[in-house]
Amino acid sequence: MSAIVELQGVEKIYPLGKLQVHALRGVDLAIGQGEFTSVAGPSGSGKTTLLNLVGCVDVPTKGTVIVDGRSTASLGDRALTDLRLHRLGFIFQTFNLVAVLDVFQNVEFPLLLKGGLTRKDRAARVDAILDAVGLTGQRRQRPSELSGGQRQRVAVARALVTSPHLVLADEPTANLDSATGRTIVDLMHEMNKKQGTTFIFSTHDARVMERADRVVRIEDGLVVGNGREVPEGSAA
Repeated sequence: MSAIVELQGVEKIYPLGKLQVHALRGVDLAIGQGEFTSVAGPSGSGKTTLLNLVGCVDVPTKGTVIVDGRSTASLGDRALTDLRLHRLGFIFQTFNLVAVLDVFQNVEFPLLLKGGLTRKDRAARVDAILDAVGLTGQRRQRPSELSGGQRQRVAVARALVTSPHLVLADEPTANLDSATGRTIVDLMHEMNKKQGTTFIFSTHDARVMERADRVVRIEDGLVVGNGREVPEGSAA
């Protein structure tokens, strides 16, 4: 299995006044194409930092980040924008939906940015993904009219509508109740199996870890586990 993500000796240091915060301390990691991987660890362990580096929204202090076969350090602004727009999908725990747009428009938005599709083709793709996430009946509602679980489904649909190679999900179940969180994880797992899309989650939620092909455990900016079992102490 070829790697879609590689981190080689990656360090990330944030200045905090006169102090330096070592968010990542020399991480080596490879994620294969089509994997459904959890990056697990307590708050402040470096999970979100890792996703930000892979998602090209931050740069490492030291080391190399390779995404879809390209070192992100070698890419200019236009190439980075192209990578994020055409290859990556993002799911945030705070949803990040556009309040003035309805469900259909929120999901269509990345297709408008990407370009290359007719209005009819965009509508067909959006309708298909909304049907897949069970939101056909809410297509003209705005985010404020939806439950938390429904808003997260919109975020999942928006992330998948461009058919990205890789989806990055930062604590996707953190703001959801147990039943809704499990439904969201099941949905993404189904998309992974049907479409072969690679998923990388940052999480400390055992519901996500239980479904993962592999659990990468991070503590204090270091990879301390890289196996298929759920880390000890994770309660269902």
